[in-house]
Amino acid sequence: MELDIKLIDDNGKRLDGRSAEELRKIKIEAGVLHRADGSCYLEWGGNKVLAAVYGPREAIPRHTQNPLRAIVNARYNMAAFSVEDRKRPGPDRRSREISKVISEALEKIILTEQFPRSAIDVNIEVLDAEAGTRCAGLTAAGVALADAGIPMNDIPVACAAGKIAGQIVIDLGKEEDNFGDADLPVAISPRTDEILLLQMDGHLTVEEFNKALDLAIKGCHVASEIQKKAILDKYQSVKEAE
Repeated sequence: MELDIKLIDDNGKRLDGRSAEELRKIKIEAGVLHRADGSCYLEWGGNKVLAAVYGPREAIPRHTQNPLRAIVNARYNMAAFSVEDRKRPGPDRRSREISKVISEALEKIILTEQFPRSAIDVNIEVLDAEAGTRCAGLTAAGVALADAGIPMNDIPVACAAGKIAGQIVIDLGKEEDNFGDADLPVAISPRTDEILLLQMDGHLTVEEFNKALDLAIKGCHVASEIQKKAILDKYQSVKEAE
C-alpha cells in the first residue's frame, strides 16, 4: 500500500507531478552529426539519445544482400555510463532484442523495395537512460531517417503506457517502470495508426490493455508533432543560411 501511495498521490499526481495522461518533456533536434547521412538528438524525460543513419549503400558482405529490397540494420546500444551502475560495454541480450524489434518496425515503414541489394544502417546510442529508451530510440531513428531522405510511408514514432498502483498511465518514469505492474511500448505510423511495434511486460486485463494501447497511441501523436517540428526547424535554418 505504501508503494501505491508513493507512485500516485491522493490527488492523482505521479512522482514527478504529472497526471496520468501527461508525457514527460520531449526535445528533438535533427541533423546534429555532419558525417552521417541523417541524424537526430532526442531528450525524453531523463533519456538522452543520439541516432545516426548511413545509407542506402551496398550491403556487405554480399551474401547478406536481398535482390528485391534493402535490409535495415538497427543497432541499439546503451553507453556504459548511461545508467547508475556502470554497464558492461558492448551489446547484451537486451540490446540485441531491442535492435531486432526496431529493425523489424522500421522495415515496415521504409520503402525498402526501392533499394535492392542495399543496406540502411540505423545506429541508436543511449547516452543517458531513465525509462522508455526503446521508444525514445525509435522516435529518434524516425527523425534521423527523414533527415537522411530515406523514402518512407510515414515517420515512425513510439510511446509507452502502463499500469502503476492499479491505474493506467502514459510514459512511465524510472520508478514507475521499476515498481509498476505493467509496461506497454508501442510504435505506430501516425498517419494510419498502423502498429509497427507492440510489446508488453507485466499483466493487464483486456480492458486495461485496450485503455493503455489507446493512451500510448495518443502519446505517439503528441511526439509525432514534435518530430515534424524538429525536421521543419532544421530545413528552415538551412534555407535561411543560404
